[in-house]
Amino acid sequence: MGSFVRSLTPGQQVSLLFVAVFGLLALATVVQVLLSLRERSGQDIDADAARLRHQRQLDNQSLLRTSWIMALVFWVGWATGPRVAIVLFGLVSFFVLREFISLSPTRRGDHRSLVLAFFVVLPVQYALVWTGQVALFTVFIPVYVFLAIPVVSALRNDPHLFLERNAKLQWGIMVCVYGLSHVPALLLLEFPGWRGNTAFLVFFLVLVVQTCMLVQHLAARGLRRPVAPAISDSFHWRSWGMGLLAGGLLGALLAGLTPFKPLPALAMALVACVAGTLGHVVMKAIKRDRGVTHWGGASRSVTGAAGLLDRVDALCLAAPVFFHSVRWTFQL
Repeated sequence: MGSFVRSLTPGQQVSLLFVAVFGLLALATVVQVLLSLRERSGQDIDADAARLRHQRQLDNQSLLRTSWIMALVFWVGWATGPRVAIVLFGLVSFFVLREFISLSPTRRGDHRSLVLAFFVVLPVQYALVWTGQVALFTVFIPVYVFLAIPVVSALRNDPHLFLERNAKLQWGIMVCVYGLSHVPALLLLEFPGWRGNTAFLVFFLVLVVQTCMLVQHLAARGLRRPVAPAISDSFHWRSWGMGLLAGGLLGALLAGLTPFKPLPALAMALVACVAGTLGHVVMKAIKRDRGVTHWGGASRSVTGAAGLLDRVDALCLAAPVFFHSVRWTFQL
């Protein structure tokens, strides 16, 4: 099987990968529909058990919708070229940053800083990715924007909750713009002696992180005593270990489609999974601090993005760690 895959052109390899991904999603959708029909036709004596099963069905449907959306976005990005993929991720960054900021109160003195974040920092960051300025786009936000945002805010002459307001905005920029911009930046990496399509690195990152999150979520059902119950009732050391194991093994299996050998692929997958899952817990802590359970609220987001940040928060935290780990390991 490995020799057959390697004999294909990079374009044919990506096409084969998408066929497999969409096939699995279609199969999962059919199974989900059958389970939903079975639940509707069955009669439950225990109302609590019925309510719990219904909630699990809703969680599974939400996860399946997320997987379809992400797969379609990556397919469109690959089919139309890396530059369109950069634009797509730029739009996603805009909506998730808007969602992050909308759930935190702002003051009149923050308006210029918000304009700077949305209409200067975000497009400049993705323009640097577009032009391949790797050295600059990795320091633009944590160095230059880190100073520019509070300076603009201070010049508005509003010291009330100054530190809290600027920390919130800088956190949003780091997660929603800086973190997510590292996903299309993977397309810029060039590995000596490897002529494969770097789009595989994007698929590798997304698949291992999503698999780890899914396995962890499923394994947490029925477990008691979460590590941080006030923040997440689904994070247990045991379920976390199962998720890491699943994500790492998947990474090793996908090594033939990447510039990594099996052991380095396993290590890179574990790095991405650890960063993504722990970052997801951090984002949950921020949500609890804001008094919400979902970035998009109960059904729809206040921004119209329908909880988009809930779908990509783990990826936002995993992407820069994965990107720089790959660059450091392979001295790119």
